Amino acid sequence: MALAKIVYASMTGNTEEIADIVADKLTQLGHTVELEECTSVDASDFEEADIAIVATYTYGDGDLPDEIVDFYEDLQELDLTGKIYGVVGSGDTFYDFFCKAVDDFEAAFEKSGATKGAASVKVDLAAEDDDIKALENFAEQLVSKLV
Repeated sequence: MALAKIVYASMTGNTEEIADIVADKLTQLGHTVELEECTSVDASDFEEADIAIVATYTYGDGDLPDEIVDFYEDLQELDLTGKIYGVVGSGDTFYDFFCKAVDDFEAAFEKSGATKGAASVKVDLAAEDDDIKALENFAEQLVSKLV
């Protein structure tokens, strides 16, 4: 049984719901899940996890949410070699840089040496049925990468 740590930033509740869907699926698959809001944890907490997941929204024109900037910066300083990572998030297709914060976190995890476990899932506003299936598939793919 693996430990999956999910850290999220959510303003409207959409991203928290996305994180909950992934957490529920990982739990169904028999893994331990710690789900925490980004201001209550340190990036170094990922060092204890087998699977590291960030769920974030994109603010305005492609910006990281203010509350997750420190976490993002600290993440890039870590050595997460041997860890599996995944990134999910919500955004609004109205903006030019749809879900750019998801891409930013992908780059931060790459810098940390972690192994990408699944393609990112980007959700337009709230998760619909197709998004829920994609998020559950995301969780299954992460687990399949465990050694």
